[in-house]
Amino acid sequence: MPRQDIDITVPDLTGKRAVVTGASDGIGLGIATHLAAAGAEVVMPVRNPRKGEGAVARIRERHPGANVSLRALDLSSLASVAELGATLLGEDRPVHLLINNAGVMTPPDRQTTADGFELQFGTNHLGHFALVHHLLPLLRAGQARVTSQISVAANGNAINWDDLNWERSYSGMRAYSQSKIAFGLFGLELDRRSRAAGWGITSNLAHPGVAPTSLLAARPEVGRAKDTLGVRLIRALSAGGIIVGTVRTAQLPALYAATSPEATGGGFYGPSWTGHLGGPPAEQKLYSRLRSTDEAERVWRISEELVGTGSWG
Repeated sequence: MPRQDIDITVPDLTGKRAVVTGASDGIGLGIATHLAAAGAEVVMPVRNPRKGEGAVARIRERHPGANVSLRALDLSSLASVAELGATLLGEDRPVHLLINNAGVMTPPDRQTTADGFELQFGTNHLGHFALVHHLLPLLRAGQARVTSQISVAANGNAINWDDLNWERSYSGMRAYSQSKIAFGLFGLELDRRSRAAGWGITSNLAHPGVAPTSLLAARPEVGRAKDTLGVRLIRALSAGGIIVGTVRTAQLPALYAATSPEATGGGFYGPSWTGHLGGPPAEQKLYSRLRSTDEAERVWRISEELVGTGSWG
């Protein structure tokens, strides 16, 4: 199938409120655009207001009637996460879809969040963990589907239980893998706890495959002054239609996981071509690192302690 023909049908989302993190560019912007086109009210929490305003303008240029709006959020700051939670709770509107898409990848040198956590673990996992906790009443009210965006990197390496913040040694890729493994275990445990407690939330996982997004491009804010060799190679493969996907196709697994009637709680969705690096979305076998319920419970418990959320109820 030609890649330009790859797409999915998003059901009518009129009357639904969707929150999408990382929606100011790349995959997240594409997801937000699809949701708005389907009639959802889309809330886009962003760290950079100017970039967010540009994203809103792009959505409205394509869909003049789109109901999209910005809120402030820096996932590397638990105070910022709490402020967004308070803002949305104050608006007292149920949240029907939450797509945890934002992330940071492989800073060349170890960096920390405002709260002292290794940047990738603190942003990709703990920030979203805290966000879901703060939004829990709204998610319950909306009988929400929560989709958490992990990565093919969660299929390798492991959680560094003895040094979660990589203080004794640092590997950008191993720390990135840890953040996505922990995040995936959390997403699955959220679905199990929701079913056990009757929260009415369904939670599943998606991954975008491999595509030429900004994650590996020049990112001065994480200390990367120029594009990596990896992203240059991915761009070349993507342009040639070889193995990997495009930014457009990479949007589809999370979009499918979040909106399809066929997607289920506890499911895992990603590209379906050989190697699962590109292609149309489909359900996939869960990565081995995500199968242990004991490790999922351990991640949940430690995350509660680190974030200070207390008991979820």
